[in-house]
Amino acid sequence: MFFVIDCQDKLGHLAVRLENRDAHLNYLKDFEQQLIMAGPFMDSDNQMIGSMLIMAFNDHAEADSFCAADPYALAGLFERVQIRPWRKVLPA
Repeated sequence: MFFVIDCQDKLGHLAVRLENRDAHLNYLKDFEQQLIMAGPFMDSDNQMIGSMLIMAFNDHAEADSFCAADPYALAGLFERVQIRPWRKVLPA
C-alpha cells in the first residue's frame, strides 16, 4: 500500500533541516525499495520548508514507525506530519 507523507517544517527551522539533511538522506537509503518519490516543499524564496514522500508500506503502523525514526523528526524539525493512504491511478 502506498502512503503520502506530508511534513511541514516549524517556522524558522531551516538551520535544523540543513544540519540533519545528510542523516535524513542516509536514512532514506535504507528504504530505497519502498521509496517511490521524495523531495522538499519550497517557499517563494526557494528555501526548503517541508518534505513530501510517497512510500510503500504494509500498513499505517509501518509508515508511522518510519516517520518517527526519521532524523528530521528526531531533531524536532516538523510542525506537523500527515500520513495518508494513496492509490496511484495515472499514468497507468
